[in-house]
Parts: sequence; structure tokens; C-alpha cells
Amino acid sequence: MQNSITVVGIQANLVWENPAKNLAFFEKEINHLSEKTDLVVLPEMFTTGFTMQPEKVAETMDGITVSWMQKMAQKNDFAITGSIVIKENNTYYNRLVFVHPTGKIETYNKRHSFTLAGENKVYTSGLEKIIINFKGWRICPLICYDLRFPVWARNTENYDLLIYMANWPVTRIKAWETLLKARAIENMSYVIGVNIVGTDANGYNYSGNSLVVDYLGEEIASLENNKVGFVTAKLDKTKQDFTRNKLGFLSDRDSFKILN
Repeated sequence: MQNSITVVGIQANLVWENPAKNLAFFEKEINHLSEKTDLVVLPEMFTTGFTMQPEKVAETMDGITVSWMQKMAQKNDFAITGSIVIKENNTYYNRLVFVHPTGKIETYNKRHSFTLAGENKVYTSGLEKIIINFKGWRICPLICYDLRFPVWARNTENYDLLIYMANWPVTRIKAWETLLKARAIENMSYVIGVNIVGTDANGYNYSGNSLVVDYLGEEIASLENNKVGFVTAKLDKTKQDFTRNKLGFLSDRDSFKILN
């Protein structure tokens, strides 16, 4: 087990529906990492932007992007995660892919489709929450709109890190920042939220505001508005475990079942 890990989120201005250019950008950014990194978190749909035309950009699990993620993970000896458009059995998914340093892959399909943009009409929602074991850390990875649904994120599995990757517009950025801190507080867990900047093809503006929050809701790292770059933090599991044991809040959580 590794008591501390360094997490890096890459805040990007994505090129609309252009996987080649976006992969080139992220590879260049990764090559500029100056310190040992354990986990790199990329935004939602990091090769395309939040497109509702999956037929134009969808890949398979043996496609170029997943292969690129495996190459990056193995070359740099870190884990890397982000969501991409995947076609499987004639169905489209907004799928989070988590690649371990060994190249091992774990996946999560976005549970809550963003109906305001019509995501529910073109993408199939996932039904299963996953917990990833990485260097002794239990990680719960979720995607964008999932942030608004605290029951789905509830820490019933004693996870240590909650991840959100997003294309979250500037018009609702206050909710982004507030809900990330709320999820950290109620679940007594580190949280990292990675967003994008710029303007997409639909005219929606994004200011980024990527940040890392500790288990008491304190902001420990953030990135300036509209800036491309890294949000980086070293997370300490020993301190988190001590605080959880001292306060005992998770011991008093409610029991419940989620009906699919």
C-alpha cells in the first residue's frame, strides 16, 4: 500500500470532434510533467468534447485512444483515466476508462445522462458503480452530471478518492465548485474534479475551475479560470484515515438500496 499519491488533472481547451489533435495535446502536456505522478485525470470525452453525434467519433475498446492510454500509462509508470465515446454492440456509451501502469483496464459507463443536452437520446446509461483498487487506494470514478446525485456517490464502500471528469459550462460553475466540496464533506473523501476551458461547437463556454478538495471540504489545489494546465495535489491516506476514525461520521451513514 502507498500512503500518499500524487494526482494530476489536465485542464484542456478541446478541439471539437478531433481525437488526433486532442491526443497530441495531452501527450505533450504529459511529457511536461516535472514530478513523479501516480494518477493522471483527463476531462470527460477528452478526445472530442461533449458531442451528441457519437456516430462521427465513436471508437472501440481496441481503438486508438485506449491503446494510447495504455502506452502513456506503461511509458510513464502511472495510471491514467478519462471518458471517451465508445461503441459496443451497436450501442454508444460515455465511458470512463481507467488504465493501470501495467496496462490493465477498468471501465465505468456514465450513470446519469444529461437530459438537458439530449445525452439520454444517444448514449446508453450505465448501471454499475465501480471501485478501483490502485496502490492501496480505493477510487470511485464518476462523470460530470453524476455530481448532482449524492446517493449514487455515497461512500458505502469506504473509498478514499472520488473522481469527477466533466464538460461543465461556466453558467453553472458555482454549482460545480459547491457540489465537489459537498461530495468531499459528506463522504469524508478526497475529491478531484477536472473540467475544460474554451468554447465548444455549440457555443457553450467553459471556464475550467478544476480543483482538488480534501475530506473536510478544504480546497488544496485549484487552477485559474480559463487556464490550460495542471491541477496537482499530493494526497495523504494516513491523515484521511485518522480524521475519519476520530470523527466517525461515516459510521452513522444511512443504509439504502439503489433501484435501477
